[in-house]
Amino acid sequence: MASHFRSYIWDPVLIVSQIILMQCIYYSFLGLWLAGVDGLVQTNRSLDQIFSYEVLGFSTTHGRLSMMAYILNSLTCALGLWFFIRRGKQCLDFTVTVHFFHMIGCWIYNSHLPAALSWWLVNVACIALMAVIGEYLCMRTELRAIPVNSGPKSNL
Repeated sequence: MASHFRSYIWDPVLIVSQIILMQCIYYSFLGLWLAGVDGLVQTNRSLDQIFSYEVLGFSTTHGRLSMMAYILNSLTCALGLWFFIRRGKQCLDFTVTVHFFHMIGCWIYNSHLPAALSWWLVNVACIALMAVIGEYLCMRTELRAIPVNSGPKSNL
C-alpha cells in the first residue's frame, strides 16, 4: 500500500460543487464591480452589462469602464481559485469552465454567439489573467516549506 503525495481521487460531487462555487463567485463579484462602475458614471444597472456583448466596447467611457470591471473581476476570481480550488494544475480548467458557461449564458441571452471583437478580446484577457494569477497564488501555497519536527533535540 504505497502512499502518493497529493494523490488525486475522482470526486464528481466535489468538482461540480467547485464549478458552481466558482460561477457564483464570478457573477457575484462581477455584479459588485459593475455596480461600482455604475456608481461612477451614474447609469442604471441591467443584465445587459453582464450578458450583452454590445456593452463592452472601446468607443464609450461606459464600455471601457465595463471592461475594467471584467478585468478586476478576473483578479478577484483568481483569489477564489486560490481559496477554494487550491490546486495550481486545476486553475486553467476551472477558469476556462467559468468563462465557457459565461459564453453559453451570453449566447442564450442574445440568441446568438457574441459577435463583437471587443467581447472576445476582453474574455481572452480575463481567462489569461485569472488562470495565471490563480496558478501563481496556488503554486506559492503548494511550494511552501513543510516543517519537519524530528522530535526533541538533545544537546550533546
